[in-house]
Amino acid sequence: MTATIALVDDDRNILASVSIALQTEGFLTRVYSDGETALKALIDNPPDLAIFDIKMPRMDGLELLRRLREKSQIPVIFLTSKDDELDEALGLAMGADDYIAKPFSQRLLIARIRAILRRAELTQSPEGTEIETQGPLERGRLVMDPARHRVTWAGTPVTLTVTEFLILETLAQRPGIVRTRNQLMDAAYQDDIYVDDRTIDSHIKRVRRKFREVDSEFDAIETLYGAGYRFSEE
Repeated sequence: MTATIALVDDDRNILASVSIALQTEGFLTRVYSDGETALKALIDNPPDLAIFDIKMPRMDGLELLRRLREKSQIPVIFLTSKDDELDEALGLAMGADDYIAKPFSQRLLIARIRAILRRAELTQSPEGTEIETQGPLERGRLVMDPARHRVTWAGTPVTLTVTEFLILETLAQRPGIVRTRNQLMDAAYQDDIYVDDRTIDSHIKRVRRKFREVDSEFDAIETLYGAGYRFSEE
C-alpha cells in the first residue's frame, strides 16, 4: 500500500519541493500551510507519517505535536533551524520520532521517512492479516506485545511511539545488561541513519516520564553514566 505523508510548513517553497520529491519516490502527499488547519485533518484522516516545521505562525509545530499526541501516535518528523537545539529536545520530549535541521538533503529526509515507516509496520501484512511474530515480552510488571504494539505496566496501558517501543524492547530483552547509546541507536534507527547521543537521551527521558505517569515510583530504566542504560532486574 502506498504511504501517505502530510507536510505542514508555512514556507510554500518547501511544501512544493518536498511534495514533488516525495511523489517522485512513490508517496502520496497532503500539504498544509498552518498548524490549525492541519490538526483537524491529521486527527480525522491520519496519514502514515507527518512532517512539521517548528516555526509557524498561529500554531507552531510544538503546539501542533502536543495537541496531536492527545489523539494520535502517528510518526512525526520535525524540520528545525540549524541552531534550534532547545526546540529539537522539546520536540523529542513531546513525542516526535525524529528531526532534521534546515537546510536539509531531500535524499536524507526520504531515507529517514522510509526507516520510520518500516519500523511502524509492526502489525499488519499487505492483505490485512497479522504477521507471525514472537509472543509478548514479560519482565516483572512490564509486558510488551510487539505484534500489537502494546505496552502495559502492572496492567496499565502505556502509549509509546515506534521509536520509544524499540528502545525499551532492546533494554528489556536482556535485563541487567548495559546497552550503549550506539546499540540503542542501531535498534531504533536502522539503515545507517545518524542520530546523536542527545536524541537517545531525550527518548529515554520521555519513556521514563510516560511510565511515571502510571507509576510515580517507576525506576526500571537505569542510567550508567559513561556507559549507557539498562533495564533493572527485579
